[in-house]
Amino acid sequence: MNNRIVVIGANAAGAKAAAKARRTDPRAEIVVLDRGSFISYGACGIPYYLSDTVKELKELMSTPVGVVRDRNFFSKVKGVSVRTNTEVTAIDRTRKVVRLREGGGEESELCYHKLVLATGSSPLVPPIDNVTLDDVFTVKSIEDAELLKERAVPGAAACIIGAGLIGLETAEALQGKGMRVTLVEMRDQLLPGVLDPEVAAVVEKQVKLQGVTVLTGCAVTGLDGEGRVQQVIAGGRQIAADLVVLAPGVRPNVALAREAGLAIGVTGAIAVNERQATSDPDILACGDCCETTHLVTGRKVFVPLGSTANKQGRVAGINAAGGAATFAGVIGTSILKVFNVNAGKTGLTESEARGQGFDVETVLSPAPDRAHFYPGAKPILLKLVAERGTGRILGLQAAGEGAVDKRLDAAAAAITFRANAEQLSQLDLAYAPPYSAAMDNLIVAADIMKNKLAGHARGISAREVKRKLEEGDDFILLDVRSPAEHGEIGIAGAKLIPLGALRERLEELPRDKEIVAFCKVSLRGYEAQKILDAAGFADVKFMDGGIMAWPYRFRDQ
Repeated sequence: MNNRIVVIGANAAGAKAAAKARRTDPRAEIVVLDRGSFISYGACGIPYYLSDTVKELKELMSTPVGVVRDRNFFSKVKGVSVRTNTEVTAIDRTRKVVRLREGGGEESELCYHKLVLATGSSPLVPPIDNVTLDDVFTVKSIEDAELLKERAVPGAAACIIGAGLIGLETAEALQGKGMRVTLVEMRDQLLPGVLDPEVAAVVEKQVKLQGVTVLTGCAVTGLDGEGRVQQVIAGGRQIAADLVVLAPGVRPNVALAREAGLAIGVTGAIAVNERQATSDPDILACGDCCETTHLVTGRKVFVPLGSTANKQGRVAGINAAGGAATFAGVIGTSILKVFNVNAGKTGLTESEARGQGFDVETVLSPAPDRAHFYPGAKPILLKLVAERGTGRILGLQAAGEGAVDKRLDAAAAAITFRANAEQLSQLDLAYAPPYSAAMDNLIVAADIMKNKLAGHARGISAREVKRKLEEGDDFILLDVRSPAEHGEIGIAGAKLIPLGALRERLEELPRDKEIVAFCKVSLRGYEAQKILDAAGFADVKFMDGGIMAWPYRFRDQ
């Protein structure tokens, strides 16, 4: 008998593993088992189907040339046998067989030479009262998508529990269907674990402007209704809801692996090595069911993303077919579009870096996404995180109406290859006015980081400035913009001295107080710091990112 490779799971990782195994070994027998009816579909596209951006579900299950990836496709095109509606109930590692039940019938056995686990993940269902009421949904499967779209009625109330990637994308989709949407998040910001608070605030501001009610720092304790959900109980309040979407995250499907005695990692996902091999060398795992290594920290992480699943599936398929391939790990790169805002991160956030014991410096750098004079230029905010002492780039976050993906991708490469701020600042990036400024915002952020690490620039976050104002700290908030800019928009309590007049008006500033200078993006704020330093002022800083990075209320609002 030819080498038989059995793959459990027929979506991103499993389908990729099977297809790559076939290309690696044309003679192997490859069998894919999946308990569902739909296979090899793009679950990440479900929110766009809900919003009608993607018109038909079959588009999520089709190749780029429009061929549906069904059992016949895998058989005829890939040379792979796929059995749908087939549940694997157990793995006998000693005999190298899997027990399975096809179509709810009797159990049978299938032997394997190599086994690939691509069992994926399942939505987290929070331990709250009445979660089994009708019209309570998750967003994971094709069946979920069909039911949710049917119930998304204009004018009805939808409550989404969880403000991560899935929650925000679903909020936009349902709002676009004419529903009244409330987004509830237990943490005190949107996109916790993805963005630091000041970057998440950019997203929250735009989400609210689109009419979504946002409740952060608000824990859901239960649902209420007669048969169907009618209310969400959260933070001591009752929120009307004709439907509820549970989106607090996902958990890896590891029951089969655990029952078979395979090692489960520290993250709760299946432990694998760089070859995607489990603790049994004849069993590999890939995709959302397994953990991987974070390339910045060296620690094991659970980062369930379609991009990672495909890469791991490719490696697992090669190795199952007798090849030799490795997957080094990830740096947690992710991105989303919600309404008119693009946001994402790569590497570590500031909070993650500090939590891992790094001594960090940060930079906030707002700027247009292309030359400021070119039509269509839109704002973006970058937050760069680096290690003090070495200057090593640890992470980048980005948010705004403009293009953030190219900055994240460039930073992802830099972080992967352990570049420092000096090396990042020297990258030869593509430039023409329709695409970027002559000094791209990422390069500017790296230059600011170099200045900070060298002790030339001293920044303070908008969040810290807000705290100082609220607590009545004795300091000077110095606006060095023009009178016209100051009159148009400003921060309450700021003193105006335009940068061009600063040298002649030094006597207006006390030398014994902390001074925080700012402008539109804090380039002039930094120049003000240097002027005051040269004049002998002892405690001068600039506000990182200037007024463009101020996510709070402005004067007179």
